[in-house]
This record gives sequence, structure tokens and C-alpha cells, in this order.
Amino acid sequence: VQLQASGGGLVQAGGSLRLSCVASGSIRRINVMGWYRQAPGKQRELVATITSGGTTNVVDSMKGRFTISRDNAKNTVYLFMNILKPEDTAVYYCNAVTSYDRYWGQGTEVTVSS
Repeated sequence: VQLQASGGGLVQAGGSLRLSCVASGSIRRINVMGWYRQAPGKQRELVATITSGGTTNVVDSMKGRFTISRDNAKNTVYLFMNILKPEDTAVYYCNAVTSYDRYWGQGTEVTVSS
């Protein structure tokens, strides 16, 4: 499985961004896809997940601002981020989990200015 993330950038506080993650390769084996983030000096943390059946989960601290969705026809998972805050600044990583492995995309950087 290969993952290509995109959509990061510089945005002012209160703004929005949409991140995209395109999966290729053995995508039929993917059970769950998700987004993680890693802020400078901090550990990588979970942001949101979506299962192959479409069940979504967003970390409580981001609920109401972040939404995860998927377009199966495009093999793409999206993370919609609204009302962005400076503390959302991080590198965002796409993740895919199969029964045997976990895969990571290259990361896309999000910077939120105050």
C-alpha cells in the first residue's frame, strides 16, 4: 500500500483546509485509514479514522471542527479541518491499516498563524 498525502499549507487562525490521501497498491486489504499529526517537539497523535465500512471516529478534542470522509471511487480519504487554531500546526500523516501491516504517507505540513 502506498499513500500520498497533500493539501497542507499556511492558513490563518479560523480558516479551513482539506487534506487528501490517495491510496494505491493493495488497497482492498485496507481495514482502516486515518490521519495522525505530529507537532514540533511532541509525539504523533491520532486525529481521525474511517473504516472500510465507512464508520468514522474523530478525537474528542477535534470533534466539531474536523471531519473525515472517503471517496471510494478515487481511493481517497479526506480530512476537512475548520476553525483552525495555531495549536493545530503540525505535520499531518495519512495512515492505512491492514490485517498484517500499518502504512504511512509522507506527511503534509499545516501551519496555522495567529
